[in-house]
Amino acid sequence: MAFSHATIAIVLWLKALQDRVVLDSFKKTKIVATLGPASSTTSVIRDLYNAGVNVFRLNFSHGNHETHKKNASIIRSIEQESSRYVAIMMDLQGPKIRIGVFEDGQISLRNGSKFTLDNNSDFGNSMRVTLPHPEIFRFIEAGAEILLDDGKIKLLVTDNNGDRIETKVITGGILSNKKGVNFPNVLLPIEVLTEKDKKDIRLAEIIGVDYVAVSFIQKQEDIQHVRKFLDNEMKIIAKIEKPEAVQNLDSIVEEADAIMIARGDLGVEMPVEMIPCIQRKIVEKCRQSKKPVIVATQMMESMIQNPVPTRAEVSDVATAVYQGADAVMLSAESASGKFPVETVKIMSDVIIHTENDIDTFQRQQQDKTENHSVDHAITIALNRAVKISGIKTIVAFTESGRTSMDVSQSRPNANIIALTPNIRTAREMCLVWGTQAMLIEDLYSFTQMTQVVQTRISEFCKVENNDKVIIVAGVPFRRSGRTNILHICEIEKDQIVND
Repeated sequence: MAFSHATIAIVLWLKALQDRVVLDSFKKTKIVATLGPASSTTSVIRDLYNAGVNVFRLNFSHGNHETHKKNASIIRSIEQESSRYVAIMMDLQGPKIRIGVFEDGQISLRNGSKFTLDNNSDFGNSMRVTLPHPEIFRFIEAGAEILLDDGKIKLLVTDNNGDRIETKVITGGILSNKKGVNFPNVLLPIEVLTEKDKKDIRLAEIIGVDYVAVSFIQKQEDIQHVRKFLDNEMKIIAKIEKPEAVQNLDSIVEEADAIMIARGDLGVEMPVEMIPCIQRKIVEKCRQSKKPVIVATQMMESMIQNPVPTRAEVSDVATAVYQGADAVMLSAESASGKFPVETVKIMSDVIIHTENDIDTFQRQQQDKTENHSVDHAITIALNRAVKISGIKTIVAFTESGRTSMDVSQSRPNANIIALTPNIRTAREMCLVWGTQAMLIEDLYSFTQMTQVVQTRISEFCKVENNDKVIIVAGVPFRRSGRTNILHICEIEKDQIVND
């Protein structure tokens, strides 16, 4: 009986998994998976969850409200069945700049030919097409580049009289109806939220979305504008996908709650060879600012069609882990691919193998910040305590999530358990590196907290009598402030013995 190459590849992969060294199953780098036609059933969503998905992404560029509402309901029901929380991210479509339509559906553009973008709503042809965004025309100058169809077509602006942009075709090809348009290095006067986005946000409030990913962010003020339309408890993820966002990175990171490195659009508008360096710098900046960061786009693209990833894709995921990203994201791989669950399983295995590399935490713990605050001193002491004592569990009490984020930022070689009385905070921790959340009753004293650790910590990690646990908190409780307590305790049957 003859076996296909795909079948042989699967057999070899499974054997490799069986033969591997047993590793720590607590995956610290989180996985974001997009739901779509291939993964919008209860059984598949449950399998994705069990395979290691921490955040489910609802892509509002596709699907409808009914589908997204149904998927959110499935996610919450699966969460209730389990002891592990899961977050829901909505990804807004944002303002999509597209050309009009052609009389014959498509045209062919030759290098060196002339082509015009105008306000004329007539069908397009090989000489011109409408660009139905009149507000853009006054910002485009001669010498600017215009990219069409994800950068496949490149135009050079030769003239602009206010309602006609004359261009020369630099890179030609086939151009069809309603393809996207990019204007590299042009700060466009476009509202970051469309009317569709505002309607989608209203649905998000109903279904209990935790994170809102916002497209087309160019500056800090864009995030401030979005925040006015959101439920105060929703967290904003700023998608870095334009050169202007890279230029304004510091202020965007300061304003946003989390960052997504959207390498697809970013790679269209910037030279592709710059993307790895930009990725590393963004991850570094987010870690210094204690903001979660997601590396996204084409991480395991080949698994849309194939049962195993390429070596380059595996290395791409591992690189994000080595750099200390909080999460890696799957798009079409889990939304419309043939192997959504298998993709998550393999990505999870790659993460665990990489995190078990002895060098991983040494690389991630290189502290480049010049921070003299008390909470920073606490995290330095925490890492030394973990390294010297071999303690494998850190418990952080947090209402808003700040304390556990402080702990996570230092990338300790230990499991982080966030104790919180706030279910929204528990779900938000699904995007924070190395952190699992446990929902507890309100605490009013450190004694209460040590009692909770004593009685409930075994629900989330394996602890034996005489094991040591590090407790991190801000005291006094229930008052907004910085992390200021580090306490090492020994687990015993009836009491906690202070060290």
